[in-house]
Amino acid sequence: MIADVHHSLVWLKDAGAELVEVKLARGRLSATGSAIGADPVPYRLEYILTTGDFYVTSSLRVHTSGHGWRRSLELHRDGDGSWRIVTDQEGHLDAPPPGGDPALWQGALDCDLGLCPLTNTMPVLRHGLLDKGDPVDLVMAWVSVPDLTVTPSAQRYSPLSRTDESSVVRFESDGFCADILFDRDGLVLDYPSIARRAC
Repeated sequence: MIADVHHSLVWLKDAGAELVEVKLARGRLSATGSAIGADPVPYRLEYILTTGDFYVTSSLRVHTSGHGWRRSLELHRDGDGSWRIVTDQEGHLDAPPPGGDPALWQGALDCDLGLCPLTNTMPVLRHGLLDKGDPVDLVMAWVSVPDLTVTPSAQRYSPLSRTDESSVVRFESDGFCADILFDRDGLVLDYPSIARRAC
């Protein structure tokens, strides 16, 4: 288990940026973040993420807003492995409504917030993928941004290489593949086509 760490991070993206305050302590993660984006429409996003032991998601709260609309999502994972969703929306966004059917991803341990490099940290740390090992196949509760619809996402993480300062883990899902560079704390340095860390 890594030592307790507290970081302020900025990721730059092709159509936006993200700032997050993240704490890793005794097998748990907590974070508060904000982002701006321009695709498919200009939007602002804020989130609060907490996990229980072994970096298993406890809750994700997300708010998005843009010109003439706003949306919110609360995603909770209970101790028995069941998921609950609370949503709200106002105004018009040309997209499906927020939320989804939790029965479709029952048993999932993690959420995956779209375009957010932070949510890759939980499975990588929990399964020890910074230190190599075998590929891991997982199902995530994937949150689309900015509409906040939630759907199941089958994902594979495969450790590729490691140095004293960083590790590379291959991410695969639904035909998409990227070799993600993590620092030694398990936080993303470079996620090709998604984000790169500025500090």
